[in-house]
Amino acid sequence: MNSSGHAASDVRADTAGLRLHPFRGIRYVPERVGSLAAVTSPPYDVVVRPDGLLHLESADPHNIVRLILPQAVTAGTRHRKAAVTMDRWLADGVLAPDPAPALYVYEQRGDGILQRGIIGALELTTPDEGVVLPHEDVMPHVVEDRAALMRTTAANLEPLLLTYPGTGDGADAVVERAVLREPLLATTTEDGFHHRLWAVTDPAEQAAVTAELVRHQALIADGHHRWATYLRLRDEHPSPGPWNQGLVLLIDTVRYPLRVRAIHRLLSRLPVADALDAVGDAFRVRRVERPLEEALEALAEAAAEGNAFLLAGDGAFHLLDRPDPALLARTVRADRPEAWRTLDATVLHSTLLEHVWHVPDAPEDIAYIHDTPAAVAQAERRGGTAVLMHPVREEVVRDLARQGVTMPRKSTSFGPKPATGLVLRSLALD
Repeated sequence: MNSSGHAASDVRADTAGLRLHPFRGIRYVPERVGSLAAVTSPPYDVVVRPDGLLHLESADPHNIVRLILPQAVTAGTRHRKAAVTMDRWLADGVLAPDPAPALYVYEQRGDGILQRGIIGALELTTPDEGVVLPHEDVMPHVVEDRAALMRTTAANLEPLLLTYPGTGDGADAVVERAVLREPLLATTTEDGFHHRLWAVTDPAEQAAVTAELVRHQALIADGHHRWATYLRLRDEHPSPGPWNQGLVLLIDTVRYPLRVRAIHRLLSRLPVADALDAVGDAFRVRRVERPLEEALEALAEAAAEGNAFLLAGDGAFHLLDRPDPALLARTVRADRPEAWRTLDATVLHSTLLEHVWHVPDAPEDIAYIHDTPAAVAQAERRGGTAVLMHPVREEVVRDLARQGVTMPRKSTSFGPKPATGLVLRSLALD
């Protein structure tokens, strides 16, 4: 075992491992846009606020958000608009394909983090094959929307984030050699992160990456809906072919550990007072008269002892912990591992949302917010309740995934996430 507790080679003996392929990346032509930073975006599901979407659209007329989150009255019109926009940008030379198939080394640096990995087209596998491990459930309406967008554009517009425990040679050696060369692009986004990208076109280096990765399995750190979308679209197209692969970023988390953050819930139709009244004696409830940062510290202390949540939205913070064991026994499924039954996300969805608050599992009732201050601000603005969560440890996520057990959706946020817009994949070119 390595220092992170992962086996050096973790793929099952009876299955093929990760098979990553080069592809002809499509990239922005720097001379045709205001700046590379101005045309990038966070992943589509992080751009949740209308003001965030408008900010990106106004940053540059060619911002990638016009492809990943096109705006129109109907879904079909939105997706066709994205396809027409992409075709126009290619015709006008705003976007252009690279001359040769490549794997891409990608580096992010900022906020005390250095992260490096490899972007490529990964052969798709189902969870039963034990090669790419999901750890969260998905929402069917989101998969349907992403599938319609990818189907219409015939493109993978942003890479998924996958992690694997590397061995320190092979792929890692290729990455470390690449970063000594002049990058294809370098930019700094408004969050202060520095991004660099290199193309690996040498067949011997590509083969070295392939030789190592085929011995590994990967965990989906970010992009469950897009992976489910890839699989749906693969089933619609003949195989083998370009639809049998999907765009991913693979990070060796032995060398470059990711941060794991929580994803908070916004219950727009549930005022805090009503939420607290409904809880009654089901949890211990304490009012926390402290600033947000200190309130989160109180949440962390409580979470170390068991399930805990921090409610916000009425100008104060309310700490819920020490749930009634009898209530948990009645509301949480008993046919899952204990690590799943005791997850905060499990208790939130099974006990609080379904049985205590009776909040429907629908987009208009539950929103998922990555940014903590934004979750609090939106709850206060809408008169609703923000449920602030404590992050899950990566070891718990990976262990459950290896058992084939998925967590409630939006249980974790791994990062830093790759910037969208640095390299795209057209299925028409592969």
